[in-house]
Amino acid sequence: METTQHLSEQRIADAWADLQAHSNSGNALQADAYRLAFADPEFLLRRETRGIRFQLEMLKPDLAQQQLGIENTIVVFGSARFREPDEARANLEKAIEGGDAETIRKAEALLRNAHYYDEAREFARIVARYSRGCPRHDQLFICTGGGPGIMEAANRGAHDEGALNVGLNISLPHEQSGNRFISPELSFKFHYFALRKMHFMMRAKALVAFPGGFGTLDELFEVITLVQCKKAKPVPIVLFGSHYWKRLLNLEVLVEEGTISPEDLNLFKLVDDPQSAWDHIVRFYDLRT
Repeated sequence: METTQHLSEQRIADAWADLQAHSNSGNALQADAYRLAFADPEFLLRRETRGIRFQLEMLKPDLAQQQLGIENTIVVFGSARFREPDEARANLEKAIEGGDAETIRKAEALLRNAHYYDEAREFARIVARYSRGCPRHDQLFICTGGGPGIMEAANRGAHDEGALNVGLNISLPHEQSGNRFISPELSFKFHYFALRKMHFMMRAKALVAFPGGFGTLDELFEVITLVQCKKAKPVPIVLFGSHYWKRLLNLEVLVEEGTISPEDLNLFKLVDDPQSAWDHIVRFYDLRT
């Protein structure tokens, strides 16, 4: 059986090697009816094969995480724009030297919010330290959107403790790559937001949302909706930074207008320090620490 599998893999590798050789020769990729279907990018990128691409984006990260024993994750969301304090201070100094008022305003906001970077990093360290003493099937792994800012901070905290951690990046017009602290074998890139968000939820045992923009809000409300509608199991949903979230979200209005039930406000918890975020998760699952 192993020999048969090896031959199959070799034939697939040969098909891709032929395609690579064609490219290395400087030949433009043209439609070719004789090319093997799975080795034909022109075919795989057709509108009609979108469903196959969905399947591939579903399978690749799933199989890779299975192989490494990643079964339970804590997903950390937050702004890609926040920077660690030293970098934020340097940016402000540079902005002041430049003298542009708008640039200074933005740099001041980044410095004001830089503490969230350190707090996301510390939260991930706490999770990694807890998991180090657990059997593999009980370990919790940090998972982020794979980008800079808060995502980088959380991946970095797990990396500080030598823990595997996951990054689910997304291909955007302004090209970005996974941050340098993601475990290389768990750094994935998606084309479809929907498949990426599905992967966030597939293994999530908790969600911690730091201050962020449209992307953070999209991901946060996706999770709240799934839990509220019982399409996903209840999980701890932690909003980190009460001052930010209370200014941004007045969800009591939804209760007043009858669009949600009063108990729906209990779906999330506001916290202001990494240990409190972790303590809420511990209480939710009655974990032994």
